[in-house]
Amino acid sequence: MSYLHEEIFEQPQVLAGLIEAEWEGIKSVAKEINRRGFQYMVIAARGTSDHAATYGKYLFAAHNRFPVALATPSLYTIYGMPPRLSGALVMGISQSGKSPDVVEVLAEAHRQGTPTLAITNEADSPLAETAEYVILCHAGEERSVAATKTYTTQLVALALLSAALAEDEGRFAAIKALPSALEKILALEEAVQRSAERYRYVDKCVVIGRGYNYSTAFEIALKLKELTYILAEPYSPADFAHGPIAVVEEGFPVILVAPSGRVYDDMHRLGETLRERGAELVVISDRDEALALAKTPLRLPVAVEEWLSPITSVVPGQLLAYHLTLAKGYDPDHPRGLHKVTLTI
Repeated sequence: MSYLHEEIFEQPQVLAGLIEAEWEGIKSVAKEINRRGFQYMVIAARGTSDHAATYGKYLFAAHNRFPVALATPSLYTIYGMPPRLSGALVMGISQSGKSPDVVEVLAEAHRQGTPTLAITNEADSPLAETAEYVILCHAGEERSVAATKTYTTQLVALALLSAALAEDEGRFAAIKALPSALEKILALEEAVQRSAERYRYVDKCVVIGRGYNYSTAFEIALKLKELTYILAEPYSPADFAHGPIAVVEEGFPVILVAPSGRVYDDMHRLGETLRERGAELVVISDRDEALALAKTPLRLPVAVEEWLSPITSVVPGQLLAYHLTLAKGYDPDHPRGLHKVTLTI
């Protein structure tokens, strides 16, 4: 069995560990940050962690009413022209905590006197040492190059921080139910494994999600690219309708991430349009109407609140990427040309 498979199935356990270990500390951090005051957030991240940041952009804006900007690290490291950060909370998200450009964003924020916070899996990393406040992911060693458990722990860390900033214990109760939900979703593996062989010769596809699950579309597309070498492009339905939909023809593969929530109706309408155009639909959803549109329906056996659905909806995508990698005859633990830690400036 591969490391990747093991780590996908470790997720319920590591999420439970993170929630248990960090909630009280996160409440203390949130209280301190709220006392210091800030008007907006800037989040620096790369790769999979950048998709977690995209989730945070929706989460903190919707639930905490803070404008959120994603940092442009090259302004700090290459151009030497960092923006003014007065009034910001500057956050860095990194699995390893080693990427110099993410670290530099927080270092510059510190020089400007703004509060900084790191979400990382490595307590002794440069990012953790640079930040004033640290939330650890408690994911344990991740040996597979493709990130899975570190991604979902980052999402949960962000959800915990959002609940703590709002002093909302009710939202914390919803987060505590996530490990059990993931246990149920992992039971999809047999169905996903059967479906993977159908897509063995696929070399391109699109992945579509909206709202909180815009991040999920990016993360599933990345897993397909780095593991199966499929040219998988992520879109929101709105962006896809503005031109890219022209690529859809008979048999063109489209993955729709469409759990229950406010954007569900929009996703369902797009699914109907794509089926009329002959698209080969893979649908991740808990809703019968959406699943009925699919050639390959991946039913979410448990529904969670929409703001937490990226944590559950990404898991079928992880399983699909893993089993499709095996179907194509590739090594899921050692994607070609990639390393576990990528250092960018």
